[in-house]
Amino acid sequence: MLTTRLLHPEILAALGAAGHGSRVLIADGNYPFSTGSNPGSKKVYLNLRPGLVSALDVLEVLVAALPIESALVMVPPDGPEPEIQAEMRKLLPSGTPMERKWRNNFYEEAKSPDTALVIATGEQRIYANILLVIGVVKPA
Repeated sequence: MLTTRLLHPEILAALGAAGHGSRVLIADGNYPFSTGSNPGSKKVYLNLRPGLVSALDVLEVLVAALPIESALVMVPPDGPEPEIQAEMRKLLPSGTPMERKWRNNFYEEAKSPDTALVIATGEQRIYANILLVIGVVKPA
């Protein structure tokens, strides 16, 4: 039995195969999972129903399981920052850079061969997409 908070076998396998610089996409329920990401990435569907599982639930567990070097978020072309992104920033390790990309630029980033894992959530809030860049585990 595992003692970590992350128990999902497919997510654990994909993260185990990833490394420094690999990316993990946590996507909201509106995201085009098959066309807006790397075709070779592992897809895990946690979108059981609208609102379940949330993007923040997934982010919280991943932040506890792996080092985060940086993050990219999808933003609207104008207007204020979506509220969920402030919540995401609070969950990221302190000082983690969070780059903002418009929708089409974000899709291009997510289509990168570096995107190893795509996690589909049931998140209903829009612009609740975050692309995590995996950092390094420093020697003890």
